[in-house]
Amino acid sequence: MNPRLPELLAEIKQQGVENDKRETNRGRRMLNLEPDTARLLSILVRSSRATRVLEVGTSNGYSTIWLASAVAEAGGRVISIDRNPEKQAMARENLRRADLIDSVDLRLGEASAVVRELNGPFDLVFFDGDRTSAPEQLRLLLPKLASAVLVVADNVLSHPREIARYLAAVGKLEGFDHVVVPIGKGLSLAYRGSPGVHLEPTAGK
Repeated sequence: MNPRLPELLAEIKQQGVENDKRETNRGRRMLNLEPDTARLLSILVRSSRATRVLEVGTSNGYSTIWLASAVAEAGGRVISIDRNPEKQAMARENLRRADLIDSVDLRLGEASAVVRELNGPFDLVFFDGDRTSAPEQLRLLLPKLASAVLVVADNVLSHPREIARYLAAVGKLEGFDHVVVPIGKGLSLAYRGSPGVHLEPTAGK
């Protein structure tokens, strides 16, 4: 990560925390990732050498900066979707301050409608937007995923009812290994490797 970014990320995170404390309208809250979750996401992107990343839920750009910084190392690019023009404007300015605006394609609109128009293929997808519509977006994205792909979703433990349909859909995906990591608000990780390779759990000795 660029050594100048930690201070900026801490500033953006704090602004989000302060905003969410005083904001009662959910649509105006930033709802940023927990720092440890963001760091894990960055590690996953960098270790997998993902270069074609899709983020659903830009907010103020906190998680987008983590993603963009990670893909930039491999010459990659992030497409990030949000339906709130005010949040997108904040994200654009924060990405500019992070010198990462050229690594991100910001899309404005309802996620399902935007996803329907995307071409792919994507080797990493991060869901951090509307949890109830995420299953539909996942369905639309399936033919647009790379053969080796990581599909990630936040808020698994913090909003179990809202994300239940998404988790059920992920659990039915053929060829994917799925696990929920109890970090931050709970992270769902679904991975598909090379075609035909699928590891089944084995009993311990």
